[in-house]
Amino acid sequence: MIKEALQDAERRMRSSIQSLQEDLAGIRTGRANPGLIEKLSIEYYGSPVPLLQLATISVPEPRQLMIKPFDAASIKDIEKAIQSSDLGLTPINDGKVIRLNLPILTEDRRHDLKKFVNTRLEEARVAVRNVRRDAIKDLREFENEKLISEDDLKRGEDDIQKLTDKTVEEITSIGTEKDKEIMEI
Repeated sequence: MIKEALQDAERRMRSSIQSLQEDLAGIRTGRANPGLIEKLSIEYYGSPVPLLQLATISVPEPRQLMIKPFDAASIKDIEKAIQSSDLGLTPINDGKVIRLNLPILTEDRRHDLKKFVNTRLEEARVAVRNVRRDAIKDLREFENEKLISEDDLKRGEDDIQKLTDKTVEEITSIGTEKDKEIMEI
């Protein structure tokens, strides 16, 4: 019983971290990163499709992304989606590939990005704490139904707290790395 509750809590905490990492990958830093645009939704033959399924994305230079569509007919759709996104990037289309030059981030923009990252980190921490709360609630229900003893409940709560502390620490280290990346010139 306790083992299953712990495994479920760990799985849910892992998914919170994975979601955080995917969100942070889309935040623009000083250097080019394909994660910035790969989930961008492109209107392709009437359906929204992630850019990653329509083209290869490469980094030919530290501040440039190159998008090479699999289908040359989709190049205009990709270009239109990039222009209408909130990325603030201007696509350069040569007919075969699209190049995106990333400008240097201003100091104010870096601080805004740090605030956004910190907000997202706090959301991830709250999600982890909610998982902890749910797992402890489940353990207490097991104890009330006499499926586990009071000592087992206490041990289970301690294990869940240790798991929570470890996960929150991992979230903090992810945030520290992203802050360094954002502030890097």
